[in-house]
Amino acid sequence: MGKPSKKSFNKKPEDKLKTFQKPSKKPFKPPPKVNNASKDSSSIQLEDDVPDFPRGGQSSLSRAEVDKVRAEVDKEFEKENIVLKKTKKDRKKILTRSTDDDLGSLFADGNSGKIPRFANKITLKNVTPGMKLWGVISEVNEKDLVVSLPGGLRGLVRASEAIDPLLHEDMKADTEGDVLSAVYTVGQLVSCIVLQVDGDKNEKGMHRIWLSLRLALLHSSFSLDLLQEGMVISAYVKSIEDHGYMLHFGVTSFTGFMQKSSKDSKMVVGKLVQGVVKSIDKIRKVVNLSSDSDEVAKCVTKDLKGIPFNLLVPGMMVNASVRSTLENGIMLSFLTFFTGTVDIFHLGKTLPGSKWKDEYTQNKKVNARILFVDPSTRAVGLTLNPHLVQNNAPPSLVKVGDIFDDSKVVRVDKGLGVLLEIPSASIPTPAYVNVSDLSDKEVKKWEKSFKEGSLVRVRVSGFRSLEGLATGVLKTSAFEGSVFTHSDVRPGMVVKAKVIIVDSFGAIVQFASGVKALCPLRHMSEFEIVKPRKKFQVGAELVFRVLGCKSKRITVTHKKTLVKSKLTVLSSYNDATEGLSTHGWITKVEPHGCFVRFYNGVQGFAPRAELGLDPGSDVSSMYHVEQVVKCRVTSSVPAIKRISLSFLATPARTPEDVEVKLGSLVSGTVERVTPNAIIVDVGIKGYNGIIAPEHLADNHGLATIMKSVLKPGYKFEKLLVLDLENHNLILTAKYSIVNAAEPLPADASQVHSPAVVPGYICNIIDTGCFVRFIGRITGFAPKNRAVDDHRVDLSESFFIGQSVRSNVQEVKKESDRITLSLKQSLCSSTDASFIQEYFVLEEKIAKLLHSGNKSSSLKWVKDSSIGNVIEGTVHEVKESGVVISFPKYNDVFGFITHHQCGGSTVDIGSTVKAAVLDLAKMDRLVDLSLKAEFVNRYTENTGSKTPKKMRKRSAHKELEVNQIVDAVVEIVKENYLVLSIPDANYALGYASIYDYNTQAFPPKQFVNGQRVSASVKALPDSSTADRLLLLLEAVDTSSAKRAKKKSSYDVGTSVQAEITEIKPLELKLKFGSGLHGRIHITEVSDGNVSENPFSNYKIGQALTAKIVSKSKVEKSSNIRFELSIKPSVFADKSVACASQDFSYSVGQNVTGFVYKVDKDWVWITITRDIRAQLYILDSASDPVELQDFQNRYPIGKRVSGYILTTYKDKRLLRVILHPLGGLTDDSETVTSHVSEGAIIGGRISKILPGVSGLIVQIDPRLSGKVHFTELTDSWISNPLSGYHEGQFVKCKVLGIGRSGTGSIHVDLSLRSSGSNRYEKIEDLKSDMVIEGYVKNVTPKGCFIMLSRKLDAKILISNLSDDFVSNLEEEFPIGKLVTGRVLSLEPLSKRIEVSLRKTSGSKETKGDGDFGSLHVGDIVSGRVKRVEWYGLFITIDQSKSVGLCHVSELPEDNVDNLETKYKVHECVKAKVLKIDEERRRISLGMKVSYFDTDVGTGTPANHGSDSINENNSESDEETPFEVQEPLILSGNGDHPMLAEVESRASVLPLDVSLDETEDSPMDDVGAQSPEALDNVTKTSENKVKRTKKKEMEEREREIRAAEERLLQKDIPRTADDYEKLTRSSPNSSFIWLKYMAFLLSLNEVDKARSIANRALNTINMIEESEKLNVWIAYFNLENEFGNPPEEAVVKVFQRALQVCDPKKIHFALLGMYERTDQNKLADELLEKMIRKFKHSCKVWLRRIQRVLKQNEDMVQSVVKRALICLPKHKHIKFITQTAISEFKSGVPDRGRSLFEGMLREYPKRTDLWSVYLDQEIRLGDEAVIRALFERTICLELPLKKIKFLFKKYLEFEKSKGDEERIEYVKAEALKYLEKTRS
Repeated sequence: MGKPSKKSFNKKPEDKLKTFQKPSKKPFKPPPKVNNASKDSSSIQLEDDVPDFPRGGQSSLSRAEVDKVRAEVDKEFEKENIVLKKTKKDRKKILTRSTDDDLGSLFADGNSGKIPRFANKITLKNVTPGMKLWGVISEVNEKDLVVSLPGGLRGLVRASEAIDPLLHEDMKADTEGDVLSAVYTVGQLVSCIVLQVDGDKNEKGMHRIWLSLRLALLHSSFSLDLLQEGMVISAYVKSIEDHGYMLHFGVTSFTGFMQKSSKDSKMVVGKLVQGVVKSIDKIRKVVNLSSDSDEVAKCVTKDLKGIPFNLLVPGMMVNASVRSTLENGIMLSFLTFFTGTVDIFHLGKTLPGSKWKDEYTQNKKVNARILFVDPSTRAVGLTLNPHLVQNNAPPSLVKVGDIFDDSKVVRVDKGLGVLLEIPSASIPTPAYVNVSDLSDKEVKKWEKSFKEGSLVRVRVSGFRSLEGLATGVLKTSAFEGSVFTHSDVRPGMVVKAKVIIVDSFGAIVQFASGVKALCPLRHMSEFEIVKPRKKFQVGAELVFRVLGCKSKRITVTHKKTLVKSKLTVLSSYNDATEGLSTHGWITKVEPHGCFVRFYNGVQGFAPRAELGLDPGSDVSSMYHVEQVVKCRVTSSVPAIKRISLSFLATPARTPEDVEVKLGSLVSGTVERVTPNAIIVDVGIKGYNGIIAPEHLADNHGLATIMKSVLKPGYKFEKLLVLDLENHNLILTAKYSIVNAAEPLPADASQVHSPAVVPGYICNIIDTGCFVRFIGRITGFAPKNRAVDDHRVDLSESFFIGQSVRSNVQEVKKESDRITLSLKQSLCSSTDASFIQEYFVLEEKIAKLLHSGNKSSSLKWVKDSSIGNVIEGTVHEVKESGVVISFPKYNDVFGFITHHQCGGSTVDIGSTVKAAVLDLAKMDRLVDLSLKAEFVNRYTENTGSKTPKKMRKRSAHKELEVNQIVDAVVEIVKENYLVLSIPDANYALGYASIYDYNTQAFPPKQFVNGQRVSASVKALPDSSTADRLLLLLEAVDTSSAKRAKKKSSYDVGTSVQAEITEIKPLELKLKFGSGLHGRIHITEVSDGNVSENPFSNYKIGQALTAKIVSKSKVEKSSNIRFELSIKPSVFADKSVACASQDFSYSVGQNVTGFVYKVDKDWVWITITRDIRAQLYILDSASDPVELQDFQNRYPIGKRVSGYILTTYKDKRLLRVILHPLGGLTDDSETVTSHVSEGAIIGGRISKILPGVSGLIVQIDPRLSGKVHFTELTDSWISNPLSGYHEGQFVKCKVLGIGRSGTGSIHVDLSLRSSGSNRYEKIEDLKSDMVIEGYVKNVTPKGCFIMLSRKLDAKILISNLSDDFVSNLEEEFPIGKLVTGRVLSLEPLSKRIEVSLRKTSGSKETKGDGDFGSLHVGDIVSGRVKRVEWYGLFITIDQSKSVGLCHVSELPEDNVDNLETKYKVHECVKAKVLKIDEERRRISLGMKVSYFDTDVGTGTPANHGSDSINENNSESDEETPFEVQEPLILSGNGDHPMLAEVESRASVLPLDVSLDETEDSPMDDVGAQSPEALDNVTKTSENKVKRTKKKEMEEREREIRAAEERLLQKDIPRTADDYEKLTRSSPNSSFIWLKYMAFLLSLNEVDKARSIANRALNTINMIEESEKLNVWIAYFNLENEFGNPPEEAVVKVFQRALQVCDPKKIHFALLGMYERTDQNKLADELLEKMIRKFKHSCKVWLRRIQRVLKQNEDMVQSVVKRALICLPKHKHIKFITQTAISEFKSGVPDRGRSLFEGMLREYPKRTDLWSVYLDQEIRLGDEAVIRALFERTICLELPLKKIKFLFKKYLEFEKSKGDEERIEYVKAEALKYLEKTRS
């Protein structure tokens, strides 16, 4: 984008585009989310009585604050719609707009149907965390990525957010550390998610958008069920295999695989790839992808299952259609129910003209890709850019700063800007010029200056990589000046800039073009600035010089010397030629030189010799950091970025007659001693010598002492020239360098590998040490090669100036880099030079110390030579030893340690004779010994006549150089040991404790009397201070010798060994010459038959063993010997193998010994290298034993078991303690050790809620379920109370099953009793007493569990003798109940039980009451209860209750029973019927019953069956639901009339949907919280008529049911039927039974006549009764007509004249369909469609016929129906058609129908409810959840949305888990907060 304009938004109309494209400086912020609601809800969830959807709290903003925020938003809108008027007096008018049209806020059309004015645009104001964006990578840096986003925004991606954490380590190894550049490339399209948006603290208005590319965030909602074949998805390369790549999608629920292709670019682990889903393996959870780029680019996402909103991913390609055009874009509809917008910069043409809207007509089909998705507002942005649609980034053919003279104007946007066509290479590039960048001056009516097609001159000011759109500027000032963009900046250029910010860090300055730069505080002046604001004034225009430009960050300097410098600017290492003079500034001052920085990050080093310093002076005294200096380049190596500098104007000249070579030896006399150097005169004209203090000696301690005692005039005999600085020779007196065996290397070409070279440490850093030799030859020892322990600090292990021996590891000739190792194991001394220098230098220091006292300094040394015996007096006795004084020398003392007293006791003042062991000449101290071996040795030598010197030589004559001797430590000194050699007549030797490289290491500890091994390195002479010098043997040397000895013992060798230690699992042995081995517990006996194999062995016992294995110990040079004493091993003459064969099979018996026990496993060693494991639950079945699991298996216990599983690669077995039961297959079977009926151990892993039982773990990978009835032996209340998670239990396996998916189900029992539960219905008998637990409670009763296989039902009437007011409280789930079996149905396995005590046996008291009553008796009683259908009467002198139906009441008392009869009122009634089997009594109270005696005849119209009292009380609203409809049977039955009989016997509530004229859509509304929108309120009169009609229908059905129950009065003759027809002439049921009776006698004609009689007799108002007869007549003629078809048609024509035509048509159609006369049925249905084309039921019947016949004609029938049906019936028809498709047809067609309706009526919750019910019935959980997600996004009133949320919650409670339930509740709270805010 171009630079921001300085003009105010409310001043000029040209600034309108700024609001259109960029956010304001104070962007609108949505009110913060109310977290209290969520916190409260989380705490409230702990309570049981909390509703699922609490209402939540109100918004955190007050009304005034909300108004203020809206006012700010409106103000932004006003700025966009200002219009200039012709006259100055006219004021600007503000066009009011809805906040939905805000260009700075995102909106979602959703299902509101409202069309916005403007398309969504991404700006800084509306970018929020969680938003998903599509972008293109514009920069790949080391630590981050820069992504170009829509709208010209830029986002940053940290390295941690660009790669998956799971793949980070693998990526580092695969990409050699350069991770980002290996997996990402510039121009790559990526989908990203916004993490946060930060404001830049340094610059006002600058923001940073932090993004993440992690697929774990983008794919958080993905699951395997949601993926579809043909979908494009992104993935990481997890690993590279032989034939393809393993993929990681960011989620753990599934993985992927992509085959290799020749077109694939270089693949590395972690690379982000795209692929098309080819197949999905749901069993292995693997998704196979195709990497074909063409296929990926062309693949369109299909809406096969209904994609939820959270699965929309940027970059997804969809088919879309144009919905409408907007002012700055278009609106599209895609994926059935989603809408999105395309702004004008993302249209299909990159250069759209002014008439671009004409190209996008409504419903035009286009391909588009998703540009962004905002979950908070559910807004979706799309792009039609041809490059992006092809999945390619637009080309970048222009650069910022380019100038194009002939750019064509394509479009002029009034008040916004101009679109140009830039003539770039290959193809034109679109460019947009903001109105503020058109001219330097304010121009009114600028639109007239730019005509379409005219040419202008433009300069590119920015480029939007994602849109392929350049931003330009036409201002004249943009073409002037040397700096327009960052790319124009060059290091070293002088520029003018204005100060805009001054702070403690420095100043921010701005060039004329708007580019900003930083002037650091240290570069604001030549000198240090305390108050920078006084130096720099904001607004001041100053001159600066550019220091560098990196990543668009420009640094400048205002140092006067640099700005005004005329010297050459050094900005590249290639420009550094020898002799070049330039200015730079010092960045670091070191003792050995200065580091100097130049432009563009170039730096060099000026060594101390080139600084022009006086000898001994300090560098920091002359130079300081940030000082500007003039330098001269002395040498340059651009390849390694090394520049050597000199602060001297001209190079120093060397005297022509003298040439000093580096490495040569000179002598010198001390002239003076300074704190930092010793200045010596080397006798060479024009040269001085300088010795650093650390170069006086190899030993650091002696070097310090030497410097302190040096005085002018002291002469160094040998000094080596290390370096040459001006006229100064850098010298060293180090013995290791001066007396080196070979000349030290003077340049890198003389260094070879491998070699050990002496040198000294010149610098130490965290990563290693620098070692210098002669001159500037320096090597580097990395930390891992400097010390053996990487944890130590190098600064504590080495010091600068330390003498070291370095092992050359590698030499790179091209870069002169030398890699060294300082490890002691590679660089240890091979001679005694380190200790030799110590003694020689000690003598020199002693002479310097006592140079003033010549009388006694040398004499006492001669008298106290080593080995001599001297006499002294005991001066003092201390704890550490005895102090001896000498009469001749008052300042010399002797000391005898207690170890050297030789067991003798001395007193103070006594005189002793002691042998001299050591002399400390500097301290004037003599170490003495009273041991006889030393004193006698001197006496023996003095008794000889041999001269003294000859005696000394003969004493060491038997010793030779490099001879290895065993020595004894006599005295431990600070730096060395005094040793005696017993084999050489106790000759005394001296060995150093330290070495060159270990001077700073902690010393190795030695004790007096300790034996050590040493080698003789130097015999006594003057060069060794008359001492025998030894070198302690290194560990490696002795190890090598021992290894050589060990190599002689091969596998198979028999050895004599001695037991040194007995452990539980092994015997430790020693054999040979100090060799050690072991005998494993399994190598003692064959077969591991002994319980305690080591019981017969003791420590020290000798035995013969055979070596069976030897191997090198890890991280050690030792060898581990494995031995065996098994007889089979000795019998085998062949060489034993190191590892044993793994030849084990499943079921084989093995024996081993316990070697480890952890929480769940016993680890057993079968052989020395084969292990086995025993699972805790396989070890026992008793819970007590399982609890004591670890104590039962001590280490070393013998265990025998049977192999269950073998793991050959791990050499591991899994064993159990019992045989497997004949299993021979080696393959692992999970249940192979678990058989039905087995008693096993288990551990409770989960207690299921309610009566679901327990989950018990019985294997590491297998669990079983314990049924609620299998928890305890006896029936007890709350059987779960005795169990808890983690408890061990004893289980019995009841059954093992395997599901279709392969999962194993194991049924367990925790009962120990042998008595079984009733698992078969045959085990039960009627009237048997049983027990069970309540399983479920319904309004009609409850179900109880009798066992794991049997359940029983208890009707509400049989729950209790008393009235049950609340089922759920009195019969909670899990309650133990006892009852009796009422009925059994073996075929359907239905069991009915009663809990009543008075109704289970025929011997109850009530039987006597039934026996005392007879039909026809007149009884008295009291009204027990009044219902709308009759009276319940308690008969006096009896507990029986009878029902007097409303039809049997006096006619004047029928209207309002509650006003006519009162409870407990006395009444008189007649017994009409007694049903002893069902225990029901029917009563009548009509006046006619009491006027005359009727005898035993049955009344023509009698009441309903009597209903049990408790039954009636508990089922008041639906008293007939408990009555099962019966069908009369007898000799009058005939199969032809079965359908008609069943129709007559069906209750009104059971009538099927297609048997009524009215559509069930009226019931659909009952599923939603409100009625359908088009249903109007009925009047009160209509309601009354409807109720009355329903009551009459119920009465008729009750009467029919009573007639069916008259079992004792079945008619058997024609006369009997005649009597019945006379008594009930309107009953179709009796007429039909009469016809069936005649047909059974083959009297067809008589049956016809009876049908005609019935039609003539039945009252005309009884339409349904007549219809039943007509249907029977159809069936009769269809069966017996001649011909049947014509006979049926004749009857049909008769029926049409007297009945409802539609009902008759449906009746005939039903007969045709039942008798499979499909052709006639289709013909009739076509006639019905033509005749009743406005009937919804007829069309639905046609749909059902099509679906039944599996014809693909549904869509054509639907189209015809919608044309014919009235519009108000469309919803009803389409809904029922969709339901039929779901039930009988293709569910996808049903979905399409529902989706089509919902697009028209998105707020019809009744339609959503029916749609959801159908999907729930199918059971595809992924589709159901996606549909629910759509519903909860609707903008609905709270009442309606609450219904949908409740339905969602009920679904998750039945199918989901706790996480899903909490998710629904959280979404409900979010919706509530959103609506309230």
